[in-house]
Amino acid sequence: MAHLYLSAAHKSSGKTTVSIGLCRELRRLGASVQPFKKGPDYIDPLWLGQAAGRACLNLDFHTMEPGEISEGFARALAGADVGLLEGNVGLFDAVDLRGNHSNAELAKRLRAPVVLVLDAQGMGRGIAPLLLGYLAFDPGLDIAGVILNKVGGARHETNLRRVLEHYTDLPLLGAIQRTDEIRISERHLGLMPSNEAAGANAQIERIRGLIAAQVDVPRVWEIARSAPLPAAVPAASPAAPAAGEPVRIAIARDAAFGFYYPDDLAALTRAGAELIDFSPVRDPQPPEADGLFIGGGFPEFRLRELSENRSMRAAVRDFVASGGAVYAECGGLMYLCRALHWGERQGDLCGVLNADVVMHERPQGRGYVRLRETPAFPWPGAPAEAREIKAHEFHHSAIPNPDPAWTFGYRVLRGQGIDGRHDAVVHKNLVAAYSHLRDVGGNGWAGRFVAQVRACRR
Repeated sequence: MAHLYLSAAHKSSGKTTVSIGLCRELRRLGASVQPFKKGPDYIDPLWLGQAAGRACLNLDFHTMEPGEISEGFARALAGADVGLLEGNVGLFDAVDLRGNHSNAELAKRLRAPVVLVLDAQGMGRGIAPLLLGYLAFDPGLDIAGVILNKVGGARHETNLRRVLEHYTDLPLLGAIQRTDEIRISERHLGLMPSNEAAGANAQIERIRGLIAAQVDVPRVWEIARSAPLPAAVPAASPAAPAAGEPVRIAIARDAAFGFYYPDDLAALTRAGAELIDFSPVRDPQPPEADGLFIGGGFPEFRLRELSENRSMRAAVRDFVASGGAVYAECGGLMYLCRALHWGERQGDLCGVLNADVVMHERPQGRGYVRLRETPAFPWPGAPAEAREIKAHEFHHSAIPNPDPAWTFGYRVLRGQGIDGRHDAVVHKNLVAAYSHLRDVGGNGWAGRFVAQVRACRR
């Protein structure tokens, strides 16, 4: 049960690139690699999952209980040769003064040695006090080595090596030269998703080759194997058979829509759903199904194709009008609106919801949210107002003029949602929200949605 934690001094240090390369190179060497990503994220896990050949799992203190994180990690790790965790932001960064919910706290909880990816651009002797400070800041954390990134050349690398050897005992595991060759295109929510990037696999291979050449991968593998075993977890109880008849749920998955958590899709399957992919970009209409799930993504970058696919837009509109159960998150909410405006560009969308959506340069909602269901929320299960729901949102779009006749399923306690106070438009058997849910932390949304699909079919 080898494992290690890739972190950095600050965001944009290159840890995602290093993690992608290590996942693919360890896989090439014959190891089965289980990737993990800290925090709420869809894009990095898509790249990591494609590199490793296994779905990347998110570990998030906001939506998950601490014990749930440890158990989920140990169970996923049990089926792999090595687990590779990629952190978010900096190693010690946290809103809480004591560092609760930081990468360092997660690494200690999972007993994972940390490999620090350090952006060395423009740095020299100054890396020594930086690293010595990191080593001294939390003696209970195992910082097992450092990988230098964005190194300026052979002379720069030689100088940095001398500094590290003289002032620290940290093993230097690699020095990656600065190059644009392995750069993954970015956009307003981070990297371009791998489901959308043409040639993503070729890009992963380029990254792998660079990491294999400039990082001591066998030594990294050795550090991972030296990790203490994760805390023992109770054996998983056999899954109870799904109650009720099976249902078919069509899921929008293509270059415009691809933000889904793999454990949520597994929860839908356990609840009795057969999942069928479809493409709002390419297909003339959804497949024959009892319900639709339209997740997040970047519909704005496929606006022309989505707008020109009139038969799909009409089919989705008819499905909602006929009382079919539909769940839409963020990009899915945008797709169901009347039209999308982005600067000079405009395109018609499904028109299920009587409002336009507008793209902005700055985020309109980003980060953790807390919600409470209103009595209008339609899914069977937990009674309205019974509990707080923890979720997250990432969107540069906004709906400037929500229809005053709309009914909302959530009251927003923290976050932006649709209008700063509400989220989740409820229309017939449609729920469409900016917030992204996870089927963790007691929020069993997947089973509730399947029950709603089943009820609407009857």
